[in-house]
Amino acid sequence: MAARLPEITIDTPTLARIKVMYGSQGTERIRQWLALIERLRHEALPNKLRITNAFFNQLTFRPDVAVWGVEDYWATPIEMLGVGAGDCEDFSVAKFFTLWAAGVPESQLRLTYVTATTLNQAHMVLTWYPDQPSEPLVLDNLVDEVLPASQRSDLIPVYSFNASKLWLARERFRGQELGAADRIEVWQRFLDRLNAQLSGKFAGTNDAPRTKQ
Repeated sequence: MAARLPEITIDTPTLARIKVMYGSQGTERIRQWLALIERLRHEALPNKLRITNAFFNQLTFRPDVAVWGVEDYWATPIEMLGVGAGDCEDFSVAKFFTLWAAGVPESQLRLTYVTATTLNQAHMVLTWYPDQPSEPLVLDNLVDEVLPASQRSDLIPVYSFNASKLWLARERFRGQELGAADRIEVWQRFLDRLNAQLSGKFAGTNDAPRTKQ
């Protein structure tokens, strides 16, 4: 069963709560994000991809343990922009929701786990597919330019998913469908938390650890 993606809108009372949690700078970053989504709706697709990648890549990369004090935490775009930092999953997920909110079909977007050979570690990127058999473009917090997968020989795909489906990589960025994405529990918990936050429901629903000072 496909997850229902939330509409990316934030009302005035929710922004006021965000300001209490993240201060003026964090709130301003979130305002800029909402304005970006509105702008992107009127841009051609190549510009949507390029501008989205550049917007988030200006933020600071920091591992979860440095930001949240835990080894693995998928921050929502609100949380990431609130603190102004995140890891590769946070960058990729934020780009996914930005492009989806700007009108890019969810079926063309995949969150893709890879092995980054230059880092010798697991990494996540966002991939955009014009159609399923085609070569995707890669949006990566490590590289500011949006490049075709064939030009990213440093990335070895492992598996990918979106709100609907899960794929196992077979050759480069072409995969074998494994089933529904609801098998990924951390993704489902993330979606529940994002839905709650966009509705202004932080207390009792925001399970983010305390940020480290």
